[in-house]
Amino acid sequence: MKIYKLLFIVLLLGLSSYTFLGRTNINQPFHGKVTAITDGDTFKLLKKDSTLIRVRLANIDCPERKQPFSKRAKQFTSDAIFGKNVEILVLNKDRYGRFIANVIYDDNKNLSKELLKAGMAWHFVKYSNDSTLQVLEDNARKKKTGLWADPNAIPPWNWRSHKKKKAKE
Repeated sequence: MKIYKLLFIVLLLGLSSYTFLGRTNINQPFHGKVTAITDGDTFKLLKKDSTLIRVRLANIDCPERKQPFSKRAKQFTSDAIFGKNVEILVLNKDRYGRFIANVIYDDNKNLSKELLKAGMAWHFVKYSNDSTLQVLEDNARKKKTGLWADPNAIPPWNWRSHKKKKAKE
């Protein structure tokens, strides 16, 4: 019986230390410095408590590596936030452990919206119900801004799907 009590206490202490060490509250905004840009919609952020996290922009999808406009989307993101302190509004965590978030920089700019306006991303309708983002994408398409200059622009989710099919062959 004593062993069960001891195991219970150890388990309880382990869980409570996990709660206080480096766990990010999904409902609580926080700030940090952008230390690396992975691609147009993903970057690394150093939190004020010295925790390094990976952040994936919410509600959009930028071109994949080797896909047209990938480098330009990455450069846009780098120009916008690299080395800056930004505000992170976490919505969720994905299967890769990245924080899915809205990113606010330069006082009130939303990075997802700015990428859509510049024609550097698709509105990721599958994971978003924000109709204002679709309006931004539609406006960029009409103006043939960024990737919309290509009449055959392929959404990244189709690009990934095609790559997976090719790899299986």
